[in-house]
Amino acid sequence: MEQPTMAAGFAAALLDYAVDRGAPRAALLTASGLTDTQLTDQDNRIPVAGYQALIGAAIEATGDTALLLRHTFDTRLETMSIIGQIVHSSASLRHSIEQLNRYVRLVAEVELHGPDRFELRERGGEVWIVDHLVVPPGDYFGIEASFARFVSEFRRGFPGHPFALALDVTYPPPPHAAAYAALFRVPVRFNAPRNALRIDPIWITSKSEFEPGNAYAFGLFTRHADALLAEVTSASGTRARVEAAILPRLHEGSLSMDALARDMGMSRQTLYRRLRDEGVTFAEIHDALRHRMALDYLGARKVSVNEAAYLLGFSEASSFVRAFRRWTGASPTGWLRGTEGEAAG
Repeated sequence: MEQPTMAAGFAAALLDYAVDRGAPRAALLTASGLTDTQLTDQDNRIPVAGYQALIGAAIEATGDTALLLRHTFDTRLETMSIIGQIVHSSASLRHSIEQLNRYVRLVAEVELHGPDRFELRERGGEVWIVDHLVVPPGDYFGIEASFARFVSEFRRGFPGHPFALALDVTYPPPPHAAAYAALFRVPVRFNAPRNALRIDPIWITSKSEFEPGNAYAFGLFTRHADALLAEVTSASGTRARVEAAILPRLHEGSLSMDALARDMGMSRQTLYRRLRDEGVTFAEIHDALRHRMALDYLGARKVSVNEAAYLLGFSEASSFVRAFRRWTGASPTGWLRGTEGEAAG
């Protein structure tokens, strides 16, 4: 991955946090290669390497190796990224994790073991949130902050309701391992085979659905995030660029490959050839995107089957039902009943 980027809001918040604890602002900016102008807008993209350098400089300046961990527990996600607004207006834990996976590139472009960063895994009566981030040797900051964010957001949003029960991490104890007990407040196993947070099973039952949010606000947040995601993916592979171009037009139904190619600054033949080189067709991308968004719309339980059909560009609900059955082997209502049954179980 060339020059991976991330949202500036995280760096801006960490910079302010470190300065409040005595670190010199100018020196931190110089060490990171970042500027105040880059950090003015939380949605600006900055190099991941610059953020990593900022972490190192802030730790050196404060003498606190747990600085990033404390910062994560002391701050709110919604103040740093649109992701926070989306997660807080999600319908349930499952839905919020779906949104995190959908928009994870807005936080940072990182290498993953698999297609999604986070996975809800249920086995033997236990429920774990598994983080599939690729962790370089000697690096613990990404995983540490990831699980600290889960714990702190749920602790703040649902005080008095148990969430985290145990933590497994693949790295050895960091210099500030003693701080884990006071901050995470759960047993921690270092040098574990995976990075995972065990949570109370109540959070995946139907009883754990969040308080109904404002569906209109959720739609505004996701539309803004979709626009940002389109910008982030515009310089990526052709498939990603096509997906970004199709997404805001899904409701139009039948899409013209010629028109889309023109909007992307290339001929239809060039677009066809580039997609062929990536082993996919325009029709397959369109269909897969409809499939993914259908699960997202219905899984959120914020739109009806007819509304989902319209949003995905189907002229008739019956056409949507046939497509949904082809994708999942079940009708939309049957699929919804199945997911409700899984949650209840």
